[in-house]
Amino acid sequence: MSILSFENRGKWGKNSWRGNCSGHVYKTLFEQYQPRIFVDPMVGGGTSVEVADEMGIEAYGLDLHSGFNILRDSILQRVGKEADMVFSHHPYHDMIVYSGQVWGEPHADDLLRCTSDEDFMEKIQVALLNQRAATKAGGMYGLLIGDLRRNGQYKSYQADCIARMPKSELAAVVIKAQHNCVSDSRQYAKMKHMRILHEYIILWNKPQEVMVSILSDLAGMAKQHSTALRATWKAVVRHALITLGGKAKLEDIYSAVANAAPGQLAGNNNWQAKIRQTLQLIAQPVERGIWAI
Repeated sequence: MSILSFENRGKWGKNSWRGNCSGHVYKTLFEQYQPRIFVDPMVGGGTSVEVADEMGIEAYGLDLHSGFNILRDSILQRVGKEADMVFSHHPYHDMIVYSGQVWGEPHADDLLRCTSDEDFMEKIQVALLNQRAATKAGGMYGLLIGDLRRNGQYKSYQADCIARMPKSELAAVVIKAQHNCVSDSRQYAKMKHMRILHEYIILWNKPQEVMVSILSDLAGMAKQHSTALRATWKAVVRHALITLGGKAKLEDIYSAVANAAPGQLAGNNNWQAKIRQTLQLIAQPVERGIWAI
């Protein structure tokens, strides 16, 4: 089914965790795709892994509140194996702030503390690349995300997510109805547009054989829009650093990016300068010739 609606969130996870997704959504996904190994890198209140455990699926739940940072840490390295499905329920920019309010102290890498919508989407792209790297060939990776209207402007986060990932890998877009929202009890006077009462499940299928490098694919999609292209470079260089353990020599970063896109960089005499320029924006020099995120 391409439309899901569950008014009852079920017995799984913490009811008190704001923004928690119904466990029936995960149950439906697991029944459809039959993963043997599942990872949720933004596990929140634990709903997804509880459903997976009940269904006999080997499951791993990671989160910023338990010490895993999807913008700096490799999912694959933390779990130690590739998964059949890596699926996350991302926050929606600053709609609900978790660090410092729901748990612990304020954290700079809380996706709900991004400085702008563009900053938010750049980090979502980094997170999705991290998920993709932890997915087996032929496996599924994806997210649950909604859109947002602020000051009369509609922010289509799901459309941005689709635009920033390989179009050849897009497998499904499912509409999920929203129920039991805090906004349900509010009165909205003189609304010009209808309320947003749905979210999107977006799924990508990692190919059995990667015929085109991820950087080449992303750059090819982004070249029509300079802002998106800059965002792609940030995401790919950050992803290279994540796969290198979050800290690496400059020459190793060059190699990681070059191995990801030999065709894209061939004949381009400025690609190393572009990487250095990007590192200035997303990382810190910790020693001479060594960068860290």
